Amino acid sequence: MLLFVTKIINIALKFKNMKNLINIILLLTTISISAQLSFDLEKSNIKWTGKEITTKSHFGSLKLLKASIDFKDDIIVGGEFVVDMNSLDVEDLEGQWKERLEGHLRSDDFFSIEKYPKSSLKITNSKKISDNEFQLIGNLTIKEITKPIEFTIVISEEAYHADLTFDRSDYNVKFRSGTFFENLGDKLIFDDIELKVTLNK
Repeated sequence: MLLFVTKIINIALKFKNMKNLINIILLLTTISISAQLSFDLEKSNIKWTGKEITTKSHFGSLKLLKASIDFKDDIIVGGEFVVDMNSLDVEDLEGQWKERLEGHLRSDDFFSIEKYPKSSLKITNSKKISDNEFQLIGNLTIKEITKPIEFTIVISEEAYHADLTFDRSDYNVKFRSGTFFENLGDKLIFDDIELKVTLNK
């Protein structure tokens, strides 16, 4: 796009007729500039946290297979993120307890990762809050179930940062969920899963 604009300006400068030069410059101001920003998948990451009613929590990480954001005139208009569910890692436990929880989260009690190895998020629109902050609107797909989601993304020179929360019961993740079962007492696991996403350029 920059090369195209430069060529047009060079052509315009060859015109001795100032009116033609002004008309070409005005035309350039009406051109919309679109771009796609892709992120470094090795440096980017997702941190997840799940909590129980006893205030106990577990946390870990996930890796991205794809991460891109679409811009038009410096406004976010789209984007796509694909998560490798097989990369699910529990970081607050070690040894057999770590292996047991990871196996449980991968099972049909939770995310059925063997059957659904990928989750995705597609951005459909945004609202600009400030020069470096946007409210993003999109669709989150987990276990082939798609639900709308909104969250805020903050842009810095080094990375893009987003905090979002999804309700696991919307995606048929039933284990010890108060949405599906009654009288769980201190066995209740909250439905909300918190995600902290860091996208490095």
